[in-house]
Amino acid sequence: MEKKSTASLLLGAAFLMATSAIGPGFLTQTTVFTQSLMASFGFVIFISIIIDIGAQMNIWRIIAVSEKRAQDIANDVLPGLGHFLAALVVAGGLAFNIGNIAGAGLAVNVLFGLSAKTGALLSGIVAIGIFLVREAGKVMDRFAQIMGFVMIILTIFVMFTADPPVGEAVVKTFVPDRIDLLAIVTLVGGTVGGYITFAGGHRLLDAGIKGREALPEVTKSAVTAIGIASIMRIFLFLAAFGIVAQGLAIDPANPPASVFQHAAGNVGYKIFGVVMWAAAVTSVVGAAYTSVSFIQTLSKTVAKHHNLTIVTFIAISTLVFVLIGQPVKILVLVGSFNGLILPIALGVMLIAAYKTKIVGDYKHPLWMTIFGAIIVIAMTIMGGYTLINGIPQLFK
Repeated sequence: MEKKSTASLLLGAAFLMATSAIGPGFLTQTTVFTQSLMASFGFVIFISIIIDIGAQMNIWRIIAVSEKRAQDIANDVLPGLGHFLAALVVAGGLAFNIGNIAGAGLAVNVLFGLSAKTGALLSGIVAIGIFLVREAGKVMDRFAQIMGFVMIILTIFVMFTADPPVGEAVVKTFVPDRIDLLAIVTLVGGTVGGYITFAGGHRLLDAGIKGREALPEVTKSAVTAIGIASIMRIFLFLAAFGIVAQGLAIDPANPPASVFQHAAGNVGYKIFGVVMWAAAVTSVVGAAYTSVSFIQTLSKTVAKHHNLTIVTFIAISTLVFVLIGQPVKILVLVGSFNGLILPIALGVMLIAAYKTKIVGDYKHPLWMTIFGAIIVIAMTIMGGYTLINGIPQLFK
């Protein structure tokens, strides 16, 4: 494979994962936590980046060296486990895709004044269009890269306009006033939870970047992906912090929109529309692609009609929102389950790393295993807490 082509694929996989993570929920949670934690939210971002890198490097390396998708690795570890993991990922991907479509609809409303449902329908058609062209993989990579750059550049502009106290943010990143564990888990879940961490790993596998010789490139792509998502998170945090530090009120109905509007007036509000739309549609594409990649090796029909299945997945997500509206209870319920997908998936991968029938004579670095094990334990405890407390709240 040509060097230029390989570099493009590695960057495409990184942007697919990063833009999958940067969705409407990402924009909202970053603003809300900045409002409550102020400069100390920098510490939450710092810790979550370390955890994200540890989880993603482990998972992507083991997918690459085994040359198998996560569900097939899980079935090799324990028969039926891959089907269970696939069911969790697909359910989470579908539910969150409904939320992403809703976010795209709201963005179109901000930009053009159309109803959210009409906006959602048009956005769904754009996402479907990507998978109807002959070289869907290349189009998807390029779309993710362009939209990723657009989001970052526009958010940088708003950050500078908001004029945040950067010095205070830097100090509190390392010496926070308070530590919010739930915020850390929410950020980790929003960046590498559910389907997101597999988006780039499965994309590299589809593109033929696999095997032990590809591990340096895979590791670099995994870290780049977290870097892109984290850069967006940091700039958005600083933009929100600049507004909050000035004592301006954040609208609870749409927190990130009010940050952009306070920073740059009506122009800022329209910029938010572009950022929200880019974030939502790239997340729709990433969720659909990755969710279907989890069932294509378990079903010959899906494998044969791969792109058609992705189109159907996006169409169902869009129609559910257009016909019913945002199903908040489903989103919250699956959100609780989503917190548990990362420790299950990462735990399975760490076990797989020591099974010769899966990885041959590959020796997984001990520090990565220890790093991964700590993440599994921490995320299991916090994910369990979310699950136990989230479901009763849902049905009150």
